[in-house]
Formats: sequence, structure tokens, C-alpha cells
Amino acid sequence: MGRGRVQMKRIENPVHRQVTFCKRRAGLLKKAKELSVLCDAEIGVVIFSAHGKLYELATKGTMQELIERYGKYTGGPPADEPMVEPMDAKKEIEMLKQEIEILQKGLRYMFGGGCEYMSLNELLVLEKHLEIWINHIRSTKMDIMFQEIQMLRNKIEENISNTDFTTMTTNMMHPLTIANNIF
Repeated sequence: MGRGRVQMKRIENPVHRQVTFCKRRAGLLKKAKELSVLCDAEIGVVIFSAHGKLYELATKGTMQELIERYGKYTGGPPADEPMVEPMDAKKEIEMLKQEIEILQKGLRYMFGGGCEYMSLNELLVLEKHLEIWINHIRSTKMDIMFQEIQMLRNKIEENISNTDFTTMTTNMMHPLTIANNIF
């Protein structure tokens, strides 16, 4: 039985979207590995999930080496030369301190540990981080569930292959025959 044609549009249900992403990501990475082995090709795949999580595959060497090779081939800047100016260390430290302070304040706010007021910007930053954390948790949970399902499938297949159905016997002459006087 063939599958129906899938419409190429965003999946609205977030659970179905995540399941589809996990399955298709695994399929894409599997196909890339197969192509590499069969055709001796050097393949690099980079995937960013909707939640910002990075998935990557470099079939030969590292992703960095593959990107450098791509840069040389296309005439782009070498991968080790940053395209933007790096942030001053002091500025970066200060920015990270502010972010930590906002997150700590948010935790106190959420758990009622303080009667602190949070500004709209602080609440937006906190909301963004909470969404990212929830998405990471859901993604990890889905990965664990898929692993458990696969483990159960393997056990079922193992049990089925170890069962010898030809040696099963019963004490009844015709176990599926129904006596006429019942009806």
C-alpha cells in the first residue's frame, strides 16, 4: 500500500511537527551517510531545528575542514577569518552578567521568592529563554521516547524470531470449533 502525497506546508500541530522533524532528519542523515559510502563522496550536512539546536554530519574529517574546503572552492573568505568583529571581552562579560541577572530575577519572580517588579523587556527575555528550554526538553523527551520505542520493537522482533510456532500444541481436538447446542 502506497502512501498519499504529502502537502508541502508547515505542520501546525507542534507534536506532529517535532515527530516529522526527527524522522526526516534521521532519514536525511542516513541518506547522506549512504551516499558517502556508496560513491566515496565527501558530504557535510548542517541542520538547525526550529528550536535552534544544531545537528551536523561530516562524513570525512570535520565540519570545519569541510567548510574551509568549500570556502577555498567558492573563493569565499577562509573559515578562520571572522566575518564580523568579535565582541570586546569586557562587553561580552557585562552582557552575560546582565542576562544572568535577568534570568535569576525571573526565577525569583516565578517562584515567589521576591516581590520584585520585572520590566516588559525583562519578561520578554525570560519568555524567550523559557521557550528555548521547553523546546530543548521536548526535543530530548522525543529522542528518548523514540529510542525506547525502537528498543521495544527490537525486543518484539527478537521474541517473534525466537518463537517456534510449529511446535505449539493444545489439549483440545478442534480448538476453534463451537458446539452447536450453544446457539
